[in-house]
Amino acid sequence: MQIPILSGIYTDSSPSLRTSYPVNLCPVIEPSGVSDSYLKPADGVISESTGPGIGRGGILWNSVLYRVMGSKLVSIDSSGTVTTLGDVGNDGGQVSFDYSFDRLAVGSNGNLFYWNGTTLTQVTDSDLGTVKDVIWVDGYFMTTDGEFLVVTELADPTNVDPLKYGSSEIDPDPVLALFKIRNEPHAINRYTIEVFRNIGGTNFPFQRITGAQIQKGALGTHTVAILNDAVAFLGSGRGEVPSVYIGANGQVQKLANREIDKILSEYTEAQLSKVLVESRTNEATQMLYIHLPDQTLVYNATASAAAGVPVWFILSSSYQETRSQYRAQNIIWAYGKWCVCDPQSSAIGYLTDEEGGHWGSPVRWEFGTQIFYNESQSLVFNQMELVTLTGRIKQGDTPTISTAYSMDGHVWSTNRDIEAGQIGDRLKRLVWFRQGLMRNMRVQKFFGISDAHLTFLRLDAKVEALSA
Repeated sequence: MQIPILSGIYTDSSPSLRTSYPVNLCPVIEPSGVSDSYLKPADGVISESTGPGIGRGGILWNSVLYRVMGSKLVSIDSSGTVTTLGDVGNDGGQVSFDYSFDRLAVGSNGNLFYWNGTTLTQVTDSDLGTVKDVIWVDGYFMTTDGEFLVVTELADPTNVDPLKYGSSEIDPDPVLALFKIRNEPHAINRYTIEVFRNIGGTNFPFQRITGAQIQKGALGTHTVAILNDAVAFLGSGRGEVPSVYIGANGQVQKLANREIDKILSEYTEAQLSKVLVESRTNEATQMLYIHLPDQTLVYNATASAAAGVPVWFILSSSYQETRSQYRAQNIIWAYGKWCVCDPQSSAIGYLTDEEGGHWGSPVRWEFGTQIFYNESQSLVFNQMELVTLTGRIKQGDTPTISTAYSMDGHVWSTNRDIEAGQIGDRLKRLVWFRQGLMRNMRVQKFFGISDAHLTFLRLDAKVEALSA
């Protein structure tokens, strides 16, 4: 009897059926001969160096990684060595980056700065106003103060002509962010998204593309990312509860399901407006990261397309709890690796698939099953086996993994532990015997720490009908 493991079920006090997503395990939809899908360990985080403060954003420009850490603009080389370039202020929030052919633009602390490779300068033109976000498009640096779309002069990007202000007027909602997709600037508003194209002229050089507008918007400046050449965002339409969407060409698709919406409902809109959303494509897998205060929700776009349903998982940096802030953010591909920063310290590091720990400490993984239901017939569970790729354990470690079961999805049995084997023990079988019974229905969960660096291919159970 094979039991699905890509997502599980539990119940809450409502009572209501809830979906439990794998924690620190990434679902993969790919036939292996053993199963059609499996769970592999999420990437670990290797510490490399430290900077002058907490990372607030970054970008790769001219093959060099730049970040703002605390109030400092820094460059980081391939070995992790940090060089401080100047001060851009610190309001505690994320910064915005973009670049032209010869300038790196940094929007920080409400101001706009340029780095030209040798000197950091601030744009002091009073007509610029407060800078909430910045992009570069068709020779212009475009910023927004929440009300206007402001472009710098082509001949001198330190100057702004107030007669060339533009606006996003489909709805009287504030402009929160700017994005460029296919060289078309997108004004990301609270309840709408408007798309523009360059038409030239002596005034504001961009014109709204009426048919491309989207009737939903984002919650904050950094709750937006590009996924599949479209705008993915945490937001809503007017009068709607926040959710996760992707939009392009006037069309919008919801990525979140009922469970994701219920998780998001646990946070205030003020909390969600400060969330960082970012995307990453790695090994032909496209993922969208929603960095909530105490966990990160990850939408696996590639697995979702293959499965035909939304596929999500959770990342956490806790050793004991399943909900904890994921301590790898501002993910940037540079120097042949995914470089990250720790949102709780000044640490700089990179992602690795060689181990699952974060910043030198193990983290917890967990996954659950769907409900076993045998048409109200009682069963005895004689044996349960996780078909697993074993033997990839750290030298000297002998970690254990645990399982527990529940008859109602709310109250759980005592944990049952077994050893996960040692390094090189590739024929180790993970089997639990005498796993109790079920009267009506039952769910199972499995958990351990990242020292047990395992890929789970399938779960098999040997059951026996209970005599009447």
